Amino acid sequence: MKISFKYISYFLLFILGLNLTLTSCTGDLDVTPKDDDEFLSDTFFQDPTSYKKVLAKLYAGLYVGGNDGDGDAAVPGKNPDIAGLGGDFSSYLRLLFVTQELPTDEAIIAWSDGTLPTLNTQTWSPANEFLYGTYSRASYEISLANEFLRQTTDEKLTERGVTADLKTQIATFRAEARFLRAFSYVNLMDLFGNVPITTEKDPVGFFYPVQKTRAEVFAFVESELKDLDASMVNAKANEYGRVDKVAAKFLLAQIYLNSKVYTGTERNNEVATLCSEIINSGYTFANVPYNYLFSANNDRNGAQSEFIFPVISDGNAIRATGGGMSFIIHASIGGSMDPASRGMDGGWYGTRTRKEFVALFPDATATADKRGTFYRDGQNLDINNVGTFTDGYAVTKYINVNSDGSKAQRTDIPDTDFPMFRISDAYLMYAEAVVRGASTGNLGTALGYVNQIRTRAGAANISTGELTLDFLLAERGRELFWECHRRTDLIRFGKFTGGSKIWQWKGGTMNGTATESFRDLMPIPAKTIQANPTLKQNPGY
Repeated sequence: MKISFKYISYFLLFILGLNLTLTSCTGDLDVTPKDDDEFLSDTFFQDPTSYKKVLAKLYAGLYVGGNDGDGDAAVPGKNPDIAGLGGDFSSYLRLLFVTQELPTDEAIIAWSDGTLPTLNTQTWSPANEFLYGTYSRASYEISLANEFLRQTTDEKLTERGVTADLKTQIATFRAEARFLRAFSYVNLMDLFGNVPITTEKDPVGFFYPVQKTRAEVFAFVESELKDLDASMVNAKANEYGRVDKVAAKFLLAQIYLNSKVYTGTERNNEVATLCSEIINSGYTFANVPYNYLFSANNDRNGAQSEFIFPVISDGNAIRATGGGMSFIIHASIGGSMDPASRGMDGGWYGTRTRKEFVALFPDATATADKRGTFYRDGQNLDINNVGTFTDGYAVTKYINVNSDGSKAQRTDIPDTDFPMFRISDAYLMYAEAVVRGASTGNLGTALGYVNQIRTRAGAANISTGELTLDFLLAERGRELFWECHRRTDLIRFGKFTGGSKIWQWKGGTMNGTATESFRDLMPIPAKTIQANPTLKQNPGY
């Protein structure tokens, strides 16, 4: 059984005020209606269990789009968090996959829903509804965290007569809420650049939140994450699925690794130092077969030892039929693939990979590197037609079958947890920081980390001379593909736009073409600017 906190039932929180229309001009997106039954009201918090329920809602927001799971605005009784966006399409994890993977060499999708095809080709515009969904989902999570923090001040807790023991628990909850808020700010900063910052100190009501520069958002997140080191619980002291101070160090290391992109200044020394602390924190590299990390029981088969921040899935407890891992696994099945062998009830004929990514593995027809999980039967390596699932190799990285071959709980909703942060990534971040010149790291140690990863994968060890930036970009692809890193990685290496790295359908042509550098940033969604006309659009759009 997975963590107990999710059985508090996020989806039974049928609380007024959660459906927000993102056309208002408020700092917190109208999360809190002004009436006696409002969400997160004093009355609601008279119940001592309410605090953990809201924390559960924050975590649930990473996976599902509403209190009914994948709520659909068009279906009576369904309650998506964001008005006008179904709970499946507005699943945070699904949106991160769409924005981090589809524009890269790692993935392509056959579907023609709305403006989705433009994400395959780096030809999106401010009217793209999937970018609007991503911006809205992150903003919603921030709004919910802000209101939770407003309602859990020492003053309010004392007024409600909260016990000392519960106050201690709530202090931990507040730290986790701040981390999840920081996580959303990092995604907004990474994808959209200059965005507003709102906190629990801002009023709830009609006002235009002020747009901040990317560097200002970076500074805010940096300050928050450094401060959380004192208030979050120690490594592995939380329930599985909840974050601790190691997750805060990891997110801080991530933004430092990308600091040159975000602020113009490299922070590689800090990356190496933080990654050393992460690696020695108590989380350990999982000495299990690579495929164990992505199977249905990856929360208990040994893989979990390296999961610092998993987004948990559970076929019985989490009703995510179209978001999260349900999307990632279902959409990857099609052609001659047998859905039952993947532990699923069918395939959606959607996502595959491109031949340039397949080429990162030395021999695409061999199994020397066990991470090359491609399904080839009936699949063409070349993608002549984006809308044809059998054009492009399919990917079998994630599976809804336990690592011992036994069945998962059900076949429509997977049990497979998504590894948002894991130790292997810390190894690779450390190595990259060292190769980029970090004086706080050691080249021999970096080489050892990389070869430990390769040994588990069944790939040959490399020498010090082979540990180059080009190698590390390729190795990050081999180890971390479809884990929502690729777009950010390619931008950091200067390979996302432009012509230095080309893949099929980049720029909208089959053989690929250079794209303009302004697309390293996504546009601020048009609907978001309509809601707050003080926002300035990113250059090029």
